[in-house]
Amino acid sequence: MSIWDSVNVTHRFSQLPSLFYTRVMPQPLDNVKWVAWNSKLAVQFGLPTTPNEELLQTLSGLEIPGHFDPLAMKYTGHQFGVYNPDLGDGRGLLLAEMTTLAGEVFDIHLKGAGLTPYSRMGDGRAVLRSTIREYLCSEAMAGLGIPTTRALAMIDSDTPVYRETVETGAMLVRLANTHIRFGHFEYLFYSNQIAELRLLADKVIEWYYPECQTAELPYVAMFQEIVTRTAHMVAHWQAVGFAHGVMNTDNMSILGQTFDYGPYGFLDDYDPTFICNHSDYQGRYRFDRQPRIALWNLSALAHALSPLIQRDDLEATLGLFETELNEEYSRLMRAKLGLWTREKGDSELFDELFTMLTANHTDYTRFLRQLSCLDRDGEQPVIDLVLNRDQAKQWMTLYQERCDSERVKGEPVSAFLRCEKMRQVNPKFILRNYLAQQAIEQAEQDDYSQIEQLMSVLAKPFDEHPNNEDLAKLPPEWGKHLEISCSS
Repeated sequence: MSIWDSVNVTHRFSQLPSLFYTRVMPQPLDNVKWVAWNSKLAVQFGLPTTPNEELLQTLSGLEIPGHFDPLAMKYTGHQFGVYNPDLGDGRGLLLAEMTTLAGEVFDIHLKGAGLTPYSRMGDGRAVLRSTIREYLCSEAMAGLGIPTTRALAMIDSDTPVYRETVETGAMLVRLANTHIRFGHFEYLFYSNQIAELRLLADKVIEWYYPECQTAELPYVAMFQEIVTRTAHMVAHWQAVGFAHGVMNTDNMSILGQTFDYGPYGFLDDYDPTFICNHSDYQGRYRFDRQPRIALWNLSALAHALSPLIQRDDLEATLGLFETELNEEYSRLMRAKLGLWTREKGDSELFDELFTMLTANHTDYTRFLRQLSCLDRDGEQPVIDLVLNRDQAKQWMTLYQERCDSERVKGEPVSAFLRCEKMRQVNPKFILRNYLAQQAIEQAEQDDYSQIEQLMSVLAKPFDEHPNNEDLAKLPPEWGKHLEISCSS
């Protein structure tokens, strides 16, 4: 009996007309081997905690069971603000859908599966380096509670892949509630396939937003959900200090989940102008511009939906973005500062904090985590993280005054309760670029131990993990200046 006989496997996207995709069989790699298997995720589907040969054969594309129907999705999109009609799954294949034991449906997607009709000038492959980065970051984001795709497995091989140097080909088994992107709607709109555009919208509502079916204007309700979820996703990015790097419309999920991890980066020193993608010469996707770009992308989606939704409704829905973003971001930042109530001067307190951190090149994650330990360590370790001690003391005075004035049900909040709350939302561990780079360098020598160590910590980034203090250290100077590109 096959493992897959006991797993609930479906494939709704394959039931759409053929213009939505091309059926393609994976092109296997040579001498495949496991790099990582996400056992905690696997058991949610009834899969074994330890991977076996059958799983390796299936998920590396060597043997495709009858349950699966591999296909490359067709979509288009705006890349760095310019429309590109020639996009699609150029190296990834949507194999099927799996349902968890709790009833949640996920796509199974194989990244690095070989050439497709949409590969353009590429070779359809992914390299071990980029596969490790996506595997680690998708699970790190899940640990942080940020909407994201997931990673089930990572596979290495002996197949040479040619980038700036010769690297080894690898595959990522990615899970997502959907792989439908803004670019799917753009493809149908710009190719004037309006009946199919309506069909896709109907299926998105049926599959992912069933509550919109009974709305007075179902397409408007769907777009409102997409706008709200996108705003909340970006608010989480800004609050945790995450830069995506390639916010093209073909990398935007219609479910507001972080999608397609390439040249991403987490802030070390707080720098609102941080550019994580060294190919982003004009800084279009720099950290502080992410909210603006998200709205730009939603506007591109609105244009694609214009045959289905009246212009006034599109504009009104886009107008929700800023409110939703600001409300969610304010909520997240109040939680990070341990503030239980909302007060008029909170935005000024946040602004003063960011001004101080920027001017003093202070590590964002370390500062907020140390602030979460005021009950144990006092103010001085927080102040010592800031070069300008006087500026730090001034901000701490403002912060303490705000905390002291707060009342919940008429009672002051104790320092212990406040800090306990803060330690649940301010991570001790993030996936710093230098940690990912160290894991990559070890893996290239067939040592996957750092991947395992990082996975155990990043799954619970708010815990202390006293045996892994080295992973919470500030980055070395070389680690702050790693340049990451889209070459993967």
